[in-house]
Amino acid sequence: DEATDPSVPEENWECIQRFCAQVNADTEGPSFALRLLAHKIQSPQEGEALHALTVLETCVNNCGDRFHSEMAKFRFLNELIKVLSPKYYGIWSSEKVKSRVTEVIFSWTVWFPQEVKIQDAYQMLKKQGIVKEDPKLPEDKILPPPSPRPQNSIFDTDEEKSKLLARLLKSSHPEDLQAANRLIQSVVKEEQEKSAQVSRRVNTLSEVSETVRHVDELLGNCRRHELSPADQETLQALSQRSEKLRPLLFRLASEAVADEEALAEILQASDKLSWALGQCRQVVAGQ
Repeated sequence: DEATDPSVPEENWECIQRFCAQVNADTEGPSFALRLLAHKIQSPQEGEALHALTVLETCVNNCGDRFHSEMAKFRFLNELIKVLSPKYYGIWSSEKVKSRVTEVIFSWTVWFPQEVKIQDAYQMLKKQGIVKEDPKLPEDKILPPPSPRPQNSIFDTDEEKSKLLARLLKSSHPEDLQAANRLIQSVVKEEQEKSAQVSRRVNTLSEVSETVRHVDELLGNCRRHELSPADQETLQALSQRSEKLRPLLFRLASEAVADEEALAEILQASDKLSWALGQCRQVVAGQ
C-alpha cells in the first residue's frame, strides 16, 4: 500500500526496494506479490495503477528467476490483459495505464523470448486489435534484464558494462535507473545485431551446403550419362545462384573476422562453393 499510494505523486524508491527485498526473502514471495500487484494495477485510481506497474518492473529487475517464472504464467498475464480488454477493465482504465501495461508486456517479449506464454499473450492482443502497433519504449522506462541471458551475452563478455549495470540497478535514484535502462537498450540493440549476423550466417551456409550437394548429384548423373535438358537448366540455375552466394560469403567473412571458428567455417564453405561453381562452368561449357 505504501509503495503504490496514489496520494504520493513520486515513486517511493526506498519503499519499493524494501518490497523487492521482502519478495526475495519469502518462499511464496513471487506468487503472493504478483497477486497483490495485479489487484493494484487494476485499480480505478490511475496513480495507484501506475505506481504498481513501476513496482512490478522493479521486481522483475531485482527478484530473479522465481519471479520471472511466476509473471510468465497465464494466471498473471491474464490479469494484465484484463486492464486492456474492453470486456473487462479496459472500459474505464485510463489511456496512460493501458499504454504502460502494453509497454510492459511488449518489453517482456523482447527480454524473455523463450517464454512462449508471454509471446502468445502479446500476439493475441495484436490479433484482437487491442494493440495496434508495437510501442516505442521511452528512455525513462525501466526495462527488466534478460533472464536467463543468452550465453556469450555482451554483459557476460564485457566486465565493465556488467559491473556498471549492476551498480545502476542497485541504486534507488531514478536518474541511475534511467541510465541503466539506456545501457540495457544499447546492449539489446547490439545483441540483436549480433543475433541477426548469426542468423544470416547460418542461413547462408545452409544454402551453400544445399547448393553444393545438388551440384554434386547432377555431376554424378553427368558422369554416368549426358544431362537431360531439365538437368542442364537446373545446373545453369545453380551456377547463377552460386555466383550470387559468393558476395554474401565475402560479407559474412568480413563480419566474422573476430570469430576464428565462424570465419573458418565460412572460408571452408567458400572453397566448396568455388569448386561447385567451377564444375558447373565446365559442364555447361562442355554441353
